[in-house]
Amino acid sequence: MSSDEETGPVEETVFTWGAPPLKFGAGAADEIGFDLSQFGVRRVLVLTDPGVAALGIPQRVAENLARYGIDAAVHDGVHVEPSDASFAAAVEHARAEGPWDAFVAVGGGSSIDTAKAVNLLLSCGGELMDYVNKPIGRAAVPPRPLKPLVAVPTTAGTGAESTAMCVLDVLSMKVKTGISHWRLRPALAVVDPLLTMTLPPEVTASAGMDIVCHALESYTARWYADSARRAPEERVTYCGSNPVSDLWCEKAMALIARSFRRAVHSGGDGGGTGDGGTGGGAGDVEARTDMMMAATFAGMGFGNAGVHIPHANGYPIAGMVKEYRPSGYPQDEPMVPHGQSVSLTAPEAFRFSFSAAPERHLRAAELLAPGTASEESEPAERLPRVLTRLMRDIGIPNGIGGVGYGESDVPDLVPGTMKQQRLLSTCPRPVGEEEIERILLNSVQNW
Repeated sequence: MSSDEETGPVEETVFTWGAPPLKFGAGAADEIGFDLSQFGVRRVLVLTDPGVAALGIPQRVAENLARYGIDAAVHDGVHVEPSDASFAAAVEHARAEGPWDAFVAVGGGSSIDTAKAVNLLLSCGGELMDYVNKPIGRAAVPPRPLKPLVAVPTTAGTGAESTAMCVLDVLSMKVKTGISHWRLRPALAVVDPLLTMTLPPEVTASAGMDIVCHALESYTARWYADSARRAPEERVTYCGSNPVSDLWCEKAMALIARSFRRAVHSGGDGGGTGDGGTGGGAGDVEARTDMMMAATFAGMGFGNAGVHIPHANGYPIAGMVKEYRPSGYPQDEPMVPHGQSVSLTAPEAFRFSFSAAPERHLRAAELLAPGTASEESEPAERLPRVLTRLMRDIGIPNGIGGVGYGESDVPDLVPGTMKQQRLLSTCPRPVGEEEIERILLNSVQNW
């Protein structure tokens, strides 16, 4: 036996992929009582934000649970774009009112991520920063299985119902980060497109750009086999692009091409069912269904392959916000919605990553803009041009300048991006401070 055979392969030969069981379709949210009854639970906490609570959806879920003999309480104190402080408040509430056999998250990514954190800390103990990703936290491994969590998204964007991670602002550091481990993945994703029908256009646009970035970043991520071989205990949630994640991302991009603009322009009239909107309206059921499916599919892609530069940049852009208050969201404090923050540097980020995987960037451009992407003669510009046209069409701010940053702010943003090594390691090209600074400077305006 050779020495190579004794030590095993040097390059990676294994990829991992996981997703929760999925129930998808109009009316799926009205079957949660039956679904959770199959887990043998008796007491459930429903977590949501005030905007969703005002629409009565969480209470409807609680009433459905009661019909199956399950005692359910609703906590509507989830903070939109959650922080370490809001996570701690939710954990404190849940601990004081518990114990709980299971959790249901009803809302956008903020509600689902908050429920993941609550479930983690009540199931496993410890402090929040024990589990936050390095170098900000200790990245401790959850020592035991968590309790059942049913995720019910009311926005088409985050894909949080599919993923094994949650995202938060660390207020003292003015940076966004996350917790990532396969135990955080919900026990069931219940995706009901009817819950998104009254989203205001601005929320639809922002959440939809999160889908776009999830799919693109995962599809262009470093190929899983281009890494060094990992020991079983060293395997991470983000393993790089792989044959399974590619399938989900391609399908998500095709659905986006067909329905994103329609969902924005024929959506609600100022209403909302997640991450802040409150109101009514009607919309295009087919387009909304496509976008919910795209969000779930992209979540199944990025939740395993990973994301890279746009999301890494998005964290300090959101965490260091000055005075920007986006239309369609709560106006009580400045914020850059997650879907906006990750998209603002995406055109320039994909210019940078093009040389590492040209065929993937060109394929992505064609999927997002069938028949028109090739009108751009310079191959490296095709995907950035497709993105900037889409962002203009749906009202996304024009670069980081559109949310209050200028060139003088870039040196302050770079360190926040560089803290996101979990994400940057997934980039298909090595990226350091100089490259990030250039991407941010070139993204002050995108058009």
